Amino acid sequence: MILAFFHRISQMFFVLLGVSVLVFAIFFATPGADPTARIAGRNAAPQTLEKIRKEYGFDRPLPVQYVIMMKKLFITQDLTSYADRGERVVPEIFRAAPITFSLVGGAALIWTVTSIAMGLIAAIFKDTWIDKTLMSLGLVGISIPVFWLGEVVNLITQNRYHDTWLFSWVPALGYIPLSENPIGWFKALVFPWCVLAVLFIGIYSRILRADLVAIAQEDFMRTARAKGLSSLRILLWHGLRMAMITFISLFGLDFAQLVGGGALLTEVVFGLPGVGRLTYQALSSMDLPLIMATVMYSAVFVVVSGAIVDLLYLFLDPRIRESHKKL
Repeated sequence: MILAFFHRISQMFFVLLGVSVLVFAIFFATPGADPTARIAGRNAAPQTLEKIRKEYGFDRPLPVQYVIMMKKLFITQDLTSYADRGERVVPEIFRAAPITFSLVGGAALIWTVTSIAMGLIAAIFKDTWIDKTLMSLGLVGISIPVFWLGEVVNLITQNRYHDTWLFSWVPALGYIPLSENPIGWFKALVFPWCVLAVLFIGIYSRILRADLVAIAQEDFMRTARAKGLSSLRILLWHGLRMAMITFISLFGLDFAQLVGGGALLTEVVFGLPGVGRLTYQALSSMDLPLIMATVMYSAVFVVVSGAIVDLLYLFLDPRIRESHKKL
C-alpha cells in the first residue's frame, strides 16, 4: 500500500513537468503575448523594451527562460509578477490558499454529510414519494447556477432583509481570518459554504442512490441477507462501503479542482480573495509567473488527491488489495 502511494507521488513530478512546459509554451506561442510590451507599457521606447528584455531574460532562448522560471518558482521562490512589478507570486498563493481551503473545506463537509444522508434515505425508500422528492431536490440543486444562487443569497442577506433579526448577524462580503475572529470567520463563510455545496449535494446524492440500488442485487448482498443480517446493517456496512468507491473517486477530483481554483464564481460573488479569483486576475493580465504558480498549485492538489483516492480504494475494496498483493 505504501509503495503504491509513493509510486503515485513519483508520477507527480512528471505531471508537473508536462503541465509547466505546456503552460509556458502556450504563453509564448500566443500572438501578442510578449510580456515585454506589457511590462514596459504603451508606446514604450525601443531602448526601454531592450532594457526590460535583458533584465527579465527575455532575450535568452526559451528553454533557458523556462529553467530560470522554474528555479525561481520552486527553489528560490523569488519569482515576481509581470503585471505588478516586484510582487512575488509565491507569497500571493500562500495568502490566497487559506481562504480557498476554508471555503472548499466547509462546503465539502456539508455536501458529503448531506448527500450521504439523502442517498441512503432515497435507497432505503426506493420508488416511494420520499425517494422521488429527495432526487427531485437533488436535480434542482444541479440545475441552479452557482453565481445566480450566490447573488440571490446576497440580495436577501446583504440587502433586502439584512436589517431584520434573521440576517442582521451576517457580516459584509469578504473574508475574516480564522486566527483573528473564529466566530466572524464562520459567519462570513456559512452562506458561501451552502451555495457551493448545493450543486455537489445534488450530484453526489443521486450517484450514491443509484450505486446503492445497483449493489443491492449483487451476490455478496444476497449472501449477507441469507445469513440473517438486518437490512440496515447490510446497507450500511456492505452496500455503503462498496458504493463509496465511486463517491470517493468523484470527491477526490472535485475537491482538488475546487481547491486549485475551481471555486472562482463563489469567490467572486462573495468577495473572497482566494486562489480562483487570483487565477482569474492572472489570466486577465496574462501574467505568466502568476499563471504558472497557480497552475502548479492546482496540479499538485490534483495529483496528490489522486494518490489518496487510490489508497482509499485499497481500504474499501478487498479485490483491489488482493490484486496489489499479487503484483
